[in-house]
Amino acid sequence: MAYDNNFGERKMFQGNWKCAKCGAEITQLPFEPDPARLGQLQCRDCHRKSRDSFRGGNGGGGGRNFR
Repeated sequence: MAYDNNFGERKMFQGNWKCAKCGAEITQLPFEPDPARLGQLQCRDCHRKSRDSFRGGNGGGGGRNFR
């Protein structure tokens, strides 16, 4: 089992899915995927890249600078 930083152990779901962006195999997810959205699943690397680019590529903080 994986650990969630806030809640202890996290249930992992086993399966055989493909990343919608790069085609990599996904065998384990921390959630049960919605069958209607299987074509939108992303591997850890693609998800991290998407998340970081959405946040401004600075690794967090929302990409905003308040002064």
